Amino acid sequence: MLEILYQDDYLVAINKPHGLLVHRSPIAADASEFAIQLLRDQLGQKVYPTHRLDRKTSGVLLFALDENSNRLMQQDFMNKKVEKNYLAFVRGFTSPHVTIDYDLTTDDGKTQDAITHFTTIEQFEVPVPLGKHHSSRYSFISVNPETGRMHQIRKHLAHIFHPIIGDRPHGCNKQNKLFLETWNMNKMLLHANEIRFTHPITKVQQHIKAEMSDEFTRILELMRSQNEFKS
Repeated sequence: MLEILYQDDYLVAINKPHGLLVHRSPIAADASEFAIQLLRDQLGQKVYPTHRLDRKTSGVLLFALDENSNRLMQQDFMNKKVEKNYLAFVRGFTSPHVTIDYDLTTDDGKTQDAITHFTTIEQFEVPVPLGKHHSSRYSFISVNPETGRMHQIRKHLAHIFHPIIGDRPHGCNKQNKLFLETWNMNKMLLHANEIRFTHPITKVQQHIKAEMSDEFTRILELMRSQNEFKS
């Protein structure tokens, strides 16, 4: 059963687990379950995804229950009327507040403007050597994408050399291997934490939040217990 975070006559939000595709995709032929079908069967009615999350990203995923609500919500996403917040665990010590303004190119060669803001929540230095370094440094950050390009957060953080742990192909293979071998962790640590928007029908302000996965929480607790960095 999918975890339902919010539901009314027009919208329903779930906490999408890591690894679940929103819908069928030719680039993921191995998948047999999809959020659309699972939620449709769970509710017993047709559902419309109003936005997308990557397969490896967990968190708030919003669906409409009719075509009109879907159209209105998609317009609000396109017009930047929906505030989205993500949590990410990345390599290295990030600056306190950062704005990344860096254009991205689509698979068909089209250039799109892309802007991402993030704030550092916590920093960790753990006594685990990697390469020439005697310890490893990481940051737990809060991310607010101003635009909504494909893989935007993942590409932007990799662009500034703070890739998300567990990301493939935009992340760091050495770090991903370290997390797998040291902490038995191979999931991407990017979580859609919350969204805020004005309901398209009732006009009531909505704030929907999704708790992090057990695996994301486990890694944070491990980092806190081993942290040698004192701010």
